[in-house]
Amino acid sequence: MPKNYLLVYSEQLATDIELLCQNLKAPSNTIFQIRKSSSSVYANIREANYGQSKADMLSKFEIALKECSETEGWLQLLFNTNAIDEDTYKKHRNLCGGIRRILISSCKTLKENKQ
Repeated sequence: MPKNYLLVYSEQLATDIELLCQNLKAPSNTIFQIRKSSSSVYANIREANYGQSKADMLSKFEIALKECSETEGWLQLLFNTNAIDEDTYKKHRNLCGGIRRILISSCKTLKENKQ
């Protein structure tokens, strides 16, 4: 069975962000929001694997795409406020970017196959 890289990467992102947040010195709202958005990426991708239809799968992927963008925004804020260093920021931003690219491609394919 081929590896579902989207699921693997989104699980890695949610896990990494959760571990990162356990040691962060940042406002509680920021920590709550980045935990929420990164775990939503993972949850929506998992849900999409059992979508009721292609339209449902597409909807879950599009939500995951928005949440991935939000996670990148929170990472940028944490970096801008010196809550995380540049290496940490780049590592997680790059993971988000990889997930985002796969989601965009998957959404495009699902839309093309609907027609």
